[in-house]
Amino acid sequence: MGFFYNISIRLYGVLLWLIQGLNPKAKAWVGGRKSYWSKLPVIHPTEQIYWFHCASLGEFDQGIPVMNLLKEQDPSLKILVTFFSPSGMEHYQKRKHCADYVYYLPLDTPNNAKRFLNHFNPSRIFFIKYEFWLNYLFDAKKRAIPMYSVSCILRPSQIYFKWYGGFFRKGLHCFTAFFVQNEETKELLQQIHIQQVSVTGDTRFDKVIENKKLVQKDNLIELFLQGEKAIILGSSWSVEEELFHAYYQKLHLKPKVIIAPHDISEGHLTAIEKTFGSEMIRYSQLDENSNQNILLIDCIGKLANAYSYGKIAFIGGGFTGKLHNTLEPVVFGLPVLFGPKHRKFPEAEKFINAGIAFTIQNEAEFTESVHKIENNLLGLQNICLQEIEKSTGAATKIISKIS
Repeated sequence: MGFFYNISIRLYGVLLWLIQGLNPKAKAWVGGRKSYWSKLPVIHPTEQIYWFHCASLGEFDQGIPVMNLLKEQDPSLKILVTFFSPSGMEHYQKRKHCADYVYYLPLDTPNNAKRFLNHFNPSRIFFIKYEFWLNYLFDAKKRAIPMYSVSCILRPSQIYFKWYGGFFRKGLHCFTAFFVQNEETKELLQQIHIQQVSVTGDTRFDKVIENKKLVQKDNLIELFLQGEKAIILGSSWSVEEELFHAYYQKLHLKPKVIIAPHDISEGHLTAIEKTFGSEMIRYSQLDENSNQNILLIDCIGKLANAYSYGKIAFIGGGFTGKLHNTLEPVVFGLPVLFGPKHRKFPEAEKFINAGIAFTIQNEAEFTESVHKIENNLLGLQNICLQEIEKSTGAATKIISKIS
């Protein structure tokens, strides 16, 4: 099985190389790994390095609270972060972080794993959430490097729990300990005879608390709102924007609305403007003479702060199975709405059960849910804050178990 795994990994790399002229993400993936080994820093033999691997930006956010606590314990410690995807590598600098070295992860071949570990010689390794690269795990296991899975969450449908997944289960058995988000993941791991499992929760709750403390005043948004609270479409796709438009058209009293689309290409921004017409103005064009009710965020990095000015959030991705971050609005007390495809997002289920999240499939359900929220807004806001507060502390629990 190892032979076929390694062949498939190499074929994956070849495929990305072949399509890089047609796919911008493939081009970034390949380009980021060109002349890879010559770009690496010189590592002093006395450096103590902890390596964190993150698939993308979301996993980086989950790793940051653990990195910060480790740095507080030992400021001389060096943090190495690797990303698999370009979206992580291209946007990590927008986060406040303590990483010392940040690189792409080389393709998971036996030679690359050996060469990478020889170069950095990490003292400890942290894989965030659920991306497991087997050659790196096997080589690190041979070197007896302690390895931890942080904020891990697994599902019964994954290959590790199938009768034919024995080779992949060997990778999971390389870990020193698993720090998982829920009991289901713990039970799944125990079913394959992995006992070193602790339910510590999701470190993203710690991260959004940190972000909330760093929130900054936005003069333009305050100018637009004039003291009102907004309905916010966060990381919206066309389906959410069109559904909201159908709702908005029927309102007699128009509320203030902020739309921060997932795609801020000029073509998509223009399409949104065409849908909403003269009631909308772009963030970049806003001034003291503007009197529109809908603000279109046409730049990156404003959404997290914008939630602090909201009362309800409609989150994108729930109609495609790629639900965006629901923690960011909830930490500011905003009840949330999203589409029906949220099975892979346990925090969504958690918020639904708490009564602060509402699944909607059409404009009628959206209208009904908004009315429910507005009729009990203060109570729901309090529950939002309580849910975040009682879910924090995962990073501290993890550190206490590895120190």
